[in-house]
Amino acid sequence: MSEKTDVYWFVYIVECSDGTYYTGISNDVKNRIEKHNTGKGAAYTRGRGPVKLIYSEKLSTRSEASIRESIIKKLSKLQKVKLIRTQ
Repeated sequence: MSEKTDVYWFVYIVECSDGTYYTGISNDVKNRIEKHNTGKGAAYTRGRGPVKLIYSEKLSTRSEASIRESIIKKLSKLQKVKLIRTQ
């Protein structure tokens, strides 16, 4: 029997200091942002810090978050800006 937990996953977008966006997933966004800002996050954000959280979306499972991340990563920057503004 599967046990329900209260762990949610998030897809998030951060803005890097060079104005670019990075999209990722995490079940602890605050900790993940700290990792990005200390150079221990994604390779893309290293050297582009500090990053700031500009969007997050709560999902029920890691799988849902990964699928949503993939969709968002395929958007143009303009489409991402529109998404961010709708939040």
